[in-house]
Amino acid sequence: MIVRFFVSLAALAVAGPALSQTVQPAMPAAPPASDAIAPADDGGLTGSVTDRSKWRDLGIAIPAFATDREAPTPAAGGTTTALGRQIASVIDSDLRNNGLFKPTGPDALPAVSFGEVPAPAFDAWRARNAEMLLQGFVKAGEGGQLTVGCYLYDVSLGKELVRKGWVLAAGEWRRAAHKCADMAYARLSGESPFFDSRVAYIAETGPKDHRRKQLAIMDSDGANHRFLTSGQSIALTPRFSPDYKQLLYLSYLDGNPRIYVYDLATGKQRLVTSSRNPTFAPRWSPDGRTVLYSMATAGNTQIYRVSAEGGPSAQLTDTPGINIGGSYSPDGSKIVFESDRSGAQQVYVMNADGSGQKRISFFGGRAATPEWSPRGDQIAFTAIQGDFRVAVMSPSGGDVRMLTDDWQDEAPTWAPNGRVIQFFRTARGSGKASLWQVDLTGRNLRQLPTPLDASDPAWGPVLP
Repeated sequence: MIVRFFVSLAALAVAGPALSQTVQPAMPAAPPASDAIAPADDGGLTGSVTDRSKWRDLGIAIPAFATDREAPTPAAGGTTTALGRQIASVIDSDLRNNGLFKPTGPDALPAVSFGEVPAPAFDAWRARNAEMLLQGFVKAGEGGQLTVGCYLYDVSLGKELVRKGWVLAAGEWRRAAHKCADMAYARLSGESPFFDSRVAYIAETGPKDHRRKQLAIMDSDGANHRFLTSGQSIALTPRFSPDYKQLLYLSYLDGNPRIYVYDLATGKQRLVTSSRNPTFAPRWSPDGRTVLYSMATAGNTQIYRVSAEGGPSAQLTDTPGINIGGSYSPDGSKIVFESDRSGAQQVYVMNADGSGQKRISFFGGRAATPEWSPRGDQIAFTAIQGDFRVAVMSPSGGDVRMLTDDWQDEAPTWAPNGRVIQFFRTARGSGKASLWQVDLTGRNLRQLPTPLDASDPAWGPVLP
């Protein structure tokens, strides 16, 4: 389990004690510099401007994290030297894949010494045209623990911008890398971080008419993948609880739908509600106390609310046709959902008690699977105009923007900072499903690695 702290990294560089208190970091005394970095001959790093964005693409140099001594790290699969390179590579990947920065990772840069971490050779980095420098150290401690320090510098100013450090179990080293990337992202973009988070989804395999669907979880970059259910019963539409401790999902056991809560710490499950009627899309309220879901009865599908502990359900909609719950607004006052009461699937908003229902989507196609941004400023949804595309609009229904342009992209879920969207894509012909991410510019699109076909993603909050 990771231990967070903000301490003097100079003290850590000397002794590396395990610390639990939180204090403001002091500027470390610079150890003697050695082995100045030579200028590059390959043109180095450059900057550009991201289309439709106010943020600059910053050139960030990320050399391998240094170590004070070569020490074995069995739980991390190598030594502190190898681990320092792996940490820098993960940071490089995080910052590269979000589209706002142009990092150069450790494979293209010379190593830095342990003494240079708090005292960079700025002239050498300027010669490489680096705008920012993100570097750090990794030290092996007692009991299989690691100490990881992370520093961000403005090269042109020759100035430290921010630093943080973490003591953690060696097997959790990737979290330190994500935390370091989050530190740089937050400082340079002014946005909330999101790399140190996890994604739940449904792993699929088998023929189209008899799919095996398992609940699975992984880091935001696809690492540390594991299955949570065996696949003996179908699992669908997972969602993280607001406190990150549980997963809500729908299971069809013996053909009957049941809504379960899965405890991530213990692996235990508890039943919230069950029915013999078709049931869809369970979703948490922002306070984690209630669950939205939809259920079909007598030819119509309505939206219900039930306590997360179980008990009687309250019906929120009562119109002919299909009403399927989407998600709560961040403050819990409203619910966005889809309904075909007007003749085709559209997005509607209502108050949390079911009152004040009104349609908000009028863009000329059908709309489904709406989900409110954690920032509250936008709603992501599936826009259906022949093809299925991921789109966003304002909570009033205006400013509709298409973010993807493929055959079948659907079921968007937000990153915890509300600036990146994950969804699943079904390939034409093969029917294979995979997870993808796109940011709000619509330009930075990438596929996430999964061992099997993947659908129904759910992005969780940043880990504590």
